[in-house]
Amino acid sequence: MTTPRRRDLANAIRFLAADAVQAANSGHPGMPMGMADMAQVLWGDFLSHNPANPAWCNRDRFVLSNGHGSMLLYALLHLTGYDLPLDELKRFRQLHSRTAGHPEAHATPGVETTTGPLGQGLANAVGFALAEKLLAQRYNREGHAIVDHHTWVFLGDGCLMEGISHEACSLAGTLGLGKLIALYDDNNISIDGEVHGWFTDNTPQRFEAYGWQVIRNVDGHDPEEIGQAIRTAQAETARPTLICCKTTIGFGSPNKAGKESSHGAPLGKDELAATRQALNWPHPAFEIPADIYAGWDARAAGAAREADWSARFERYAAAYPELAAEFSRRIRGELPADFLAHADSYIARLQAEGPTVASRKASQMAIESFAPRLPELIGGSADLAGSNLTLWKGSKSAAGDDADANYVYYGVREFGMSAIANGLALHGGFIPYDATFLVFSDYSRNALRMSALIPARAIHVFTHDSIGLGEDGPTHQPVEHLSSLRYIPGNSLWRPCDAVESAVAWKAAIQRADGPSVLVFSRQNLAHQHRTEEQVADIARGGYVLLDPPEARFDLILIGTGSEVELAMEAARRLDAQGVKARVVSMPNTNVFDAQPLEWREGVLPAWCRKRVAVEAGVTDFWRKYVGLDGAVIGIDSFGASAPADALYQHFGITVERVVEAAKAL
Repeated sequence: MTTPRRRDLANAIRFLAADAVQAANSGHPGMPMGMADMAQVLWGDFLSHNPANPAWCNRDRFVLSNGHGSMLLYALLHLTGYDLPLDELKRFRQLHSRTAGHPEAHATPGVETTTGPLGQGLANAVGFALAEKLLAQRYNREGHAIVDHHTWVFLGDGCLMEGISHEACSLAGTLGLGKLIALYDDNNISIDGEVHGWFTDNTPQRFEAYGWQVIRNVDGHDPEEIGQAIRTAQAETARPTLICCKTTIGFGSPNKAGKESSHGAPLGKDELAATRQALNWPHPAFEIPADIYAGWDARAAGAAREADWSARFERYAAAYPELAAEFSRRIRGELPADFLAHADSYIARLQAEGPTVASRKASQMAIESFAPRLPELIGGSADLAGSNLTLWKGSKSAAGDDADANYVYYGVREFGMSAIANGLALHGGFIPYDATFLVFSDYSRNALRMSALIPARAIHVFTHDSIGLGEDGPTHQPVEHLSSLRYIPGNSLWRPCDAVESAVAWKAAIQRADGPSVLVFSRQNLAHQHRTEEQVADIARGGYVLLDPPEARFDLILIGTGSEVELAMEAARRLDAQGVKARVVSMPNTNVFDAQPLEWREGVLPAWCRKRVAVEAGVTDFWRKYVGLDGAVIGIDSFGASAPADALYQHFGITVERVVEAAKAL
């Protein structure tokens, strides 16, 4: 069997991609054809991975930020020996295939993160590289480098036009993420054509200003230049590296190479045939010769790499058994054995003590209690640590080389922050939380959606959750945000009414391993609510009965969340004095409540009781599914105003009196 040339190996990528796009009659062949030579050098000569175990913890991470070129990644995974058969490539972009239009981490072995929204893969990669840096600082010892891998990113012009690239890459330079290496597909083409009319940035200078090493003017079709650039990048350990590769989109296509027509549409049968002739690829669609497969096969080398690492880890475990056990537990995603018992004890103590504090303060109290037992918990805030109250006594900055670093000062970078948190979660070994004001969830919205879609075990903290923040006015007062975040499939949003519910929310978010949680907290103080031990346990169900009349008979139901629960409780007391019996339901998490068995939901909100009033300082339509068209909702369907919180609640009619009136009207 002859040894195939590099160009032949790269052409296998080109034609698997072009053939799959042609078969699907949709997709993006131009990028895989243009980046195939770069991919061959990286995956053939440098990438440390094991196709038989995509979850090997010390593997290199490869992120395809320009995810529209997904067939590049699928071709690489198939050729190198991952569990991605050729039949799956033939079913590209088809229902239930493992080769979706854009890479999906939950669907395809070897895909590190879900990409497609441009720039977010790059930001995820910053999270991957930060995770590697921090784990190495904590666990590596002299002669025992058990955490030692690179994060590689493929990206294009579109990724660098997106604002998130500025947020994430400037922070990566500040943090000195030397094992982050990005290869830029500088082909000057986007969907609308040549980018010179809308993208004239001096990209190398921009990244040099961020503190990156920049390697310019690499011929992206010359394996020798690509390899030398990668070796130079690996030699730089104090700065991330951007390798600028000049390429031709649709390389090899006689009539579409270098043109936008190859970007997002099949080449067409005639052009595909002409490309086969131009690149001397005589094989029919989806046929790869045996020598090409052999040249790509990474299974034996990957197994040897992992076996070598496992032997080294055994020696490490013998020398540092406690560190090794903690590292292994974190990589498995398991919580410490005593954590849940500690959390339950803390929650019980809070219920007994009954503090009246803002829920943002209650959040900080919970972090203070939980974080010392969770070295995997890593926090951060978008320049609002003193307002979000995300710092705790043990917080140590990730910017240095502290072995116990656990806090990221993200600066005013909400979008980048949330996407980086997704990367930290995906890497393994961390449970990240990030924070900003709820109204600024708009800035990070697509990263929050991606958290749920991936899904990533990330915790997104939002404070100043309503008009209750007061004088900063409508630009800072969220109105529609609670409802819109609840509508994200797979999201889990908690809006607790007091310190006890806040602690339960934190416990639930830390426990949740199959997706993200959003924790929403108030600026203003919230009254403590009295509960039985059984009611405390019921909080975790998302919605529960907080108050029933003593005679267990009620005329109507009041539903509240967060700061409005105490309004509902006071309204129930006033109604009782007037002979109207009200049940009060606290609904800290509608997503969790909706997932409860029918028996539970019926027990809390029985169908026979149609007289219901919901109260929340946000848009009202969301609550119609709980109160029905014949119920009432007290909320705010306009923007807020600048005034003290008490005056705003009175002005917008979110008051006890209004709840009582609505209840009596029913």
